[in-house]
Amino acid sequence: MAPHTCAQVDYIRHNIRTVADWPSQGVQFRDITPLLSNPRVFRVLIDEFVHRYFDERPDLIAGLDARGFIIGSVLAYELNIGFVPIRKKGKLPYATVEESYELEYGSATVEVHTDAVKPGHRVVLIDDLIATGGTMMAGKRLVERLGGVIIEGAAIVDLPELGGSNKLRAAGLPLYTLVDFSGH
Repeated sequence: MAPHTCAQVDYIRHNIRTVADWPSQGVQFRDITPLLSNPRVFRVLIDEFVHRYFDERPDLIAGLDARGFIIGSVLAYELNIGFVPIRKKGKLPYATVEESYELEYGSATVEVHTDAVKPGHRVVLIDDLIATGGTMMAGKRLVERLGGVIIEGAAIVDLPELGGSNKLRAAGLPLYTLVDFSGH
């Protein structure tokens, strides 16, 4: 596995837009859409993850709703493996298992099809960003309930001050992130 270089990470970081006071006052929202709209930056981003998992060769990439779908599906394609969407409740048409988690104000539920992960499948969970860690923790629990083995949780951005990455690591989930931002 080729480690990423500072130049690549700086290039990715430089193309993440910060939107002040969105969705609420005091929040510094880290917007990845500029990474997606520039084909060169998007290639560098995807290549970082491909190089990470090329030799490891998981069986599946599980993308968390919704931006994890974008990165995860392209990554699965590049690795020639399957992709599993972990969606918000009520969006999947077949039999599902669900997991609820707490948000800053309330709770949310995600689901996965019951036949999406087979026992023993080695899975990478992927999302755009780790904040409080609730979505990724729920995804971890869903995959494990179906018998899957989580290799790692991956994201473009970590917001360490919100505590999610520490919470996930404490729960035994290895994490790989490209960029971290202090503050939130």
